[in-house]
Amino acid sequence: ADGVASEGMKRTSLESSAIASAGYDPATAVLELEFTSGEVYRSFAVPGSVHRGLLDAESAGRYFRDRIRDTYPSEHVR
Repeated sequence: ADGVASEGMKRTSLESSAIASAGYDPATAVLELEFTSGEVYRSFAVPGSVHRGLLDAESAGRYFRDRIRDTYPSEHVR
């Protein structure tokens, strides 16, 4: 799938200086993040609890760095 959010993936806007929005598909355990730079990354095999943690985090950027970036395989979408 190319382009922006995957089929059926709805992104939630975040009040973050680093991450503009986050989308999650529980059926495939794919987390999709759009950064304020405009880049989009997709991470794989991400548990729902991690997506919820990101949405609830005081700093989404720090949560991404600490819990997601080096933990789950990901691809640079654009």
